Amino acid sequence: MKIGIPKEIKNNENRVGATPAGVKELVKHGHELFVQHTAGEGSGFADEEYAAAGATILPTIEDVYATADMIIKVKEPIEPEYALVRKGQVLFTYFHFASDLPLTEAMIKSGAICIAYETVRDRQGTLPLLIPMSEVAGRMSIQEGARFLEKPQGGRGVLLGGVPGVRPAKVLVLGAGVVGRNAALMAAGLGADVTITDISLPTLRHCAEIMPKNVKTLYSSQHNIEQELPTTDLVIGSVLIPGAKAPHLVTREMVSLMRPGSVMVDVAIDQGGCFETSHPTTHSDPTFEIDGVIQYAVANIPGAVPYTSTLALTNATLPYALRLADLGWKEACKRDAGLAEGVNVEDGKVTFKAVAEAFDLPYTPLEL
Repeated sequence: MKIGIPKEIKNNENRVGATPAGVKELVKHGHELFVQHTAGEGSGFADEEYAAAGATILPTIEDVYATADMIIKVKEPIEPEYALVRKGQVLFTYFHFASDLPLTEAMIKSGAICIAYETVRDRQGTLPLLIPMSEVAGRMSIQEGARFLEKPQGGRGVLLGGVPGVRPAKVLVLGAGVVGRNAALMAAGLGADVTITDISLPTLRHCAEIMPKNVKTLYSSQHNIEQELPTTDLVIGSVLIPGAKAPHLVTREMVSLMRPGSVMVDVAIDQGGCFETSHPTTHSDPTFEIDGVIQYAVANIPGAVPYTSTLALTNATLPYALRLADLGWKEACKRDAGLAEGVNVEDGKVTFKAVAEAFDLPYTPLEL
């Protein structure tokens, strides 16, 4: 199979769809790899490394899309790429369709096979291609939150862990999934006073068993969140409904309960955001203010640490990429029901129910 690795063109997205080591493995399986010039530069991988791994370096993104049967990338195609996607071409990447109608319509129109990392499941029912970037995003959310609590960044001037004789910052983590747990552990490690919420009591029990003593658990309800906000310095929104739009756990009115200079980080922004006030931001312009509260909603948080992120992502995606390339997407999905759940759009039809429901579009189960 001819496999293309284009350079990401989303704002400040420095990750790349595969490392040279991943390319070498695909070449070893007999596939032809085409990597766009400087595609790996932002992650610290030079063209020479890809060429040494057996890839052909192509000068433009147009060349890569025109040549490849399957495109492996990191983020969803953005508008300049829509016209490059061909009927029958396989796109293997993060899509987050449920929060982006124009993207959904463009991929339907293209006739491509869109396999979304974020909805592929393994035998345990977890999301193996979302987990590594969720781990990065969860840890980064605390790093970024701590930065914007600093006074020069517009924050209250609070040190996350405090010092002897001065209370640490209070951190509220909404959602105890992979992002939430990593955020809570990171905040706890810095010495913050952490509360993590969820609607699953078994999940909260598990958190109570494994988390450090400075992490408390709380059942997630509007009342409980409202009670926490007035004394919270940093809120992390990390709620996920796989493939579907995130629910708004913090309304516009609830934001006003927080003190000016407090910080809210919406890690769920890829799926529409779990704060009603959220709208996507970028690494070059990451924040805005609502009632004096700093809102951070960068849609590609792991893109800030591309070397780590690209290695972690390739570790997870490579086995699936090999399966798709070796068997073809249809046979690979027949053999792996979890991989089949990744197919969100196929030949003009929406094949993932949550995406169809998000925009009231016709839904066609993949098996049909």
